[in-house]
Amino acid sequence: MKRLLPLALLLAATPAFAAHWTVDTAKSKLGFTAQWSKQPFVATFKTWKANIDFDPADLAHAKADVTIDLGSETSSESEFDDAIKGAQGFAAGQFPQARFVTTGFKSKGGNAYVATGALSLHGMTRPVTLPFTLTIAGKTAHMTGGTVVMRTDFGVGQASTDPVAHEVTVTVDLTATAQ
Repeated sequence: MKRLLPLALLLAATPAFAAHWTVDTAKSKLGFTAQWSKQPFVATFKTWKANIDFDPADLAHAKADVTIDLGSETSSESEFDDAIKGAQGFAAGQFPQARFVTTGFKSKGGNAYVATGALSLHGMTRPVTLPFTLTIAGKTAHMTGGTVVMRTDFGVGQASTDPVAHEVTVTVDLTATAQ
């Protein structure tokens, strides 16, 4: 018994680690919606990657690091896509990536959570809160969420709301497998 006590204390002192998840990009979508000339403009990013460690029972060790290729933005309005990627938009030539890194997670009860973190875009970093829902079935997770950011907080576009509104809704629909 005396020999088992030190082992039990060592195991109790060893920090837990959240499960690592691999995103299925074919089943996942990351995008945004903004009002452009008072009409919704919906776009997605073709290329992005996410490094996610998450266990609902161990939120203290959960983390996510998402990198987005801004030049991969696409919509059904190709003439707008060029403008969004250009100097008056993302300036993707100068700032090719956006990045969201979490600083914490909170449970809101049931399958509802909130991720807090920092979004870096267009050479600026701002705090962002992302509410989301998560369903885990076996080794598969499905997460949906969204948040509103102000494009002008990141120096994207002109200060005027004509033709593009300041508010941009970022949306995430992600499917991942536990490793």
